Amino acid sequence: MRVLGVDPGLTRCGVGVVEGVAGRPLTMLGVGVVRTPADAELGHRLVAIERGIEEWLDEHRPDCVAVERVFAQHNVRTVMGTAQASAVAMLCASRRGLPVALHTPSEVKAAVSGSGRADKAQVGAMVTRLLRLDAPPKPADAADALALAICHIWRAPAVNRLQQAHAAAAARTPRPPRTAAVPVRKVPR
Repeated sequence: MRVLGVDPGLTRCGVGVVEGVAGRPLTMLGVGVVRTPADAELGHRLVAIERGIEEWLDEHRPDCVAVERVFAQHNVRTVMGTAQASAVAMLCASRRGLPVALHTPSEVKAAVSGSGRADKAQVGAMVTRLLRLDAPPKPADAADALALAICHIWRAPAVNRLQQAHAAAAARTPRPPRTAAVPVRKVPR
């Protein structure tokens, strides 16, 4: 499985491609950051992020895209920019028919480090170790994108089994019979 991880942001949108399967050594195929100037118009920044992600999709041809799920923050402006960049990544993937998976920051941290409260340095160190890199990817957004891809590769088999079990259970469960609608009569007053 080849996964493009996207750590969304308006100024720095981390991107990283990891290939492999759960239980086997993983391989990093690319890592980087799509940057936009903070003083540019919002629309121009979103177009720049779209172009950057499209280039990564063209070059690496992933099987799916894993995006960090936007979570509540105290700074509304920051969360809005993150949500907008996230939407661009999901749009680019969906336009190509690629599945999109959303993972929370704590889910990603727990997957790569064993703790959902790991700090950026711990995540960077584990990404370096898991992908057998010489040094942690810089900036942290790039390491976070790789962590998203790793998380998805490791979690996808379990999630797929759960979805298949749920679908099988739903297919076995008999549905209650539909009742015919009873006409309602108005009672004169």
